[in-house]
Parts: sequence; structure tokens; C-alpha cells
Amino acid sequence: MSRKYFGTDGIRGRANTSPMTADVAMRLGLAAGRYFTRGPHRHTVVIGKDTRRSGYMIETALTAGFTSVGMDVIQLGPMPTPAVGMLTRSVRADLGVMISASHNPFEDNGIKLFGPDGYKLSDEVEAEIEALMDGTPDLAPPGQIGMARRLDDGRGRYIEFCKASFPRGQTLGGLKIVIDCANGAAYATAPEALWELGAEVIRLGVSPNGENINQGCGSTDPAACRQAVLENGADLGIALDGDADRVQIIDEAGEIVDGDQIMALIATRWAGQGRLAHNTLVTTVMSNLGLERLLEGQRIGLVRTRVGDRYVVEAMRAGGFNLGGEQSGHIVLADYVTTGDGLLAALQVLSVLVAEERPASEVCKLFEPYPQRLRSIRFDRATRPLEDAAVRAAIASGEARLGGSGRLVIRESGTEPVIRVMGEASSPDLLAEVVDEICAAVERVAG
Repeated sequence: MSRKYFGTDGIRGRANTSPMTADVAMRLGLAAGRYFTRGPHRHTVVIGKDTRRSGYMIETALTAGFTSVGMDVIQLGPMPTPAVGMLTRSVRADLGVMISASHNPFEDNGIKLFGPDGYKLSDEVEAEIEALMDGTPDLAPPGQIGMARRLDDGRGRYIEFCKASFPRGQTLGGLKIVIDCANGAAYATAPEALWELGAEVIRLGVSPNGENINQGCGSTDPAACRQAVLENGADLGIALDGDADRVQIIDEAGEIVDGDQIMALIATRWAGQGRLAHNTLVTTVMSNLGLERLLEGQRIGLVRTRVGDRYVVEAMRAGGFNLGGEQSGHIVLADYVTTGDGLLAALQVLSVLVAEERPASEVCKLFEPYPQRLRSIRFDRATRPLEDAAVRAAIASGEARLGGSGRLVIRESGTEPVIRVMGEASSPDLLAEVVDEICAAVERVAG
């Protein structure tokens, strides 16, 4: 079903350009407020944001929409996405909202919605809300207009929540940790949580100015974190993205540990402790074949989903699984949170370092990844390259050449106008040929 506003992860776009305008945000507040106003109780929405300049505009417009239909607003200020899900449940709110474009540059912004259970909304619910956005709003009478207030201790609540996920009896005493918060939503919470657990903390990306979020820092550009680890002789580096729902780990030798290795570590650890629900990990089609082979050897099940942490979470909920994530570093620990949480995932890694008294370079590399090649081609959506006969023939030819030694994943991005072509194979040369031939075919019709 074609949708006007919502994409694969809420509403997202360039700030002050449709659909990421104050007008659309206010209409979303009106529509979502109306949708979640059920029953005679006083209704409440929790709103968090990252550190983008446009967050003030979007927050104000949403607040106007929600209060206009009689919903009270609790404003959290800068707060990680997983904290919004957690606090939505904690304060018994009817709805949660996170204003963020995650790892994108500051010019972009987005709006993610959480239901009263703290989980992101389904496609079906988003479609119903979208249908209400262009209708006539059902405004509250003057005496029932909502009120807005700040939750002053939201950061402290989230810090205590994160610390509670770390094993009792363990501390981070004696460990030196670099934390890069991407000048984003976790700049005030993640370093404090690590320090309170006893670590010596080296802080990066903790000086947001509204424009420097994800700029030369964070999980999408971990070079500064890697350099700091090496220069300071740190035991571990933790690089979060702008809304702190994804993480990259850097070991003491400066090697990057991606989401697949993190999931492998947690899954095998939990399986050994009898904690891994149904002895199964949930991940997307993008995760490396090396991870799949490792899990097969450990007799751990693997469920793959389409790309997007929300689809990972949907599969986890449907199957009763408690661990899932993406290669990009979205790690979902369902025993604690309803969405990806970079800090909680890092704390799970740190708990293994503490328990085994081994360096991260040994603990965090459980398998040898298959060679992987990923390319992104920008395109005019009107051209629909993946429906072109020549492109489809190139894909079929590539799959035949790889045979059982590899695989291809080709898809349109849900957040930007690009086609992503990813391949894996035991032969890097063959892989490069196959991926580049498919990309060339896509480029010929991409517009």
C-alpha cells in the first residue's frame, strides 16, 4: 500500500521540506492524539528528541497538535530512542514520540511513534493515523485542551535502567572506555552510566550545537573513537549514532566490531546460560553468512527478516524471541527494551570482558565474515529500475554465477532514494564482478 507520509521507520525527510515540516508535524499530533484517545482517563504522550536544530520546531508543532485534541504532553528533551520507549511504559503514557533522523546528517529529521506498550507502531496502525492526518481534526473544547510539562528526572531514570541491566556483583572498575555519543541524544546519559558503573570514561561527541550530530563522529564514522582508543590505551570504544539505538564497538587494537559480531557474542553467551529464548537469534537478510554458519555450528536457530529494526522486533514478538538485531548495530534485547539500544548492547559486551578477564579483541571475534560488497545507487523513483527486464536478467545471472557459494540482497532503501546491492561470496573477485555488473545495469535505467 502506497503511503504519503510514513516510510519504513516513521516519517523522515529534510527539515522544513515536506513531509518534515511544522505543518505535517502538527497534523500528525492531531491525528495520532485522536487515534490514541480512548477511554475516559486523562491521556498523555511522551516526546523525546535528539540534538538537531529542527527538533525544537518539530517538538513545538507536535505539542500543539496533541494538546489541541486534549492530550497532555510530557517533554523529555534530548533522550535516546530506547529511553522514549522505556519511559512511555514507565509513566503509563498512551503514546510515545521520538524526534530523530538517527544516523542521518543534521539537515534531516524524523518522527517515530511508540504505542502504550513501548513498541513502534505497526504498518497498519500508521496507515490508520495517516488517513486521519488529512481529515478535519476533532478539537477539544477550551476546558479540555491538553497541558505540557518537562520530565526533569528522565535522564536519571534511564541511567538507572541501563545500570540495572548490568550483572549484579560486576563493576567496570579498572576498565578504560572511550564513549562517542555522536553529539546526539545520549551525550548526557551514556558517559554517566559508564562512569557510575566504575569505568574510567573518555568522552567524545558530547558537545552538541544543533548541527554537529553524526558529523565526523559516532557509529557511522568511528574513526575518531578508534583513534582515541589507540591513543589512550583504552580497553574498549563505544560509538553510538545520533539517537543511540545503534552501536559500533572498537576493540583495544582499534578493530571495529560490527553488529553481527556483537549478536554472535550475546547469542552464544545467552545460549550457554540458558537465557536465549527458543535458542534463536533474529536478524535481517543483511547479516553475514559467517554469522549464520557460526550459529549452525552452535545449534542456535536463526530467523531472518527484511531490513529494518522494526521488522526484527515484529518477528521477535511473534516468535517469543528475546534477542535480535542488525549488522548496522541495532541490537534489541527484549528482556530489557522494546527497540535497539546501543548502550545496553555495549554493556552486555562489557559484562563478558569483565567475567572472562580477556581483551575485547579475543572476546568479540567469534567468526570470520564472508567477503561482503555493498553498493548504493541513487535513482529517480519514477524509473523503477528493479522492475526493468535488463536489471532482472543481470540479477538472475549474478545469482546463477554465485550458486551455493554466496548470496545477493537487492532492495530499495526505505529512507532515501537509493537501491542497495549487497552480495556475499567465498570468492572476493567473483563477488566484485557480480555486484558491479548488477550496479551497472541499475545505473543505466536509474535516471
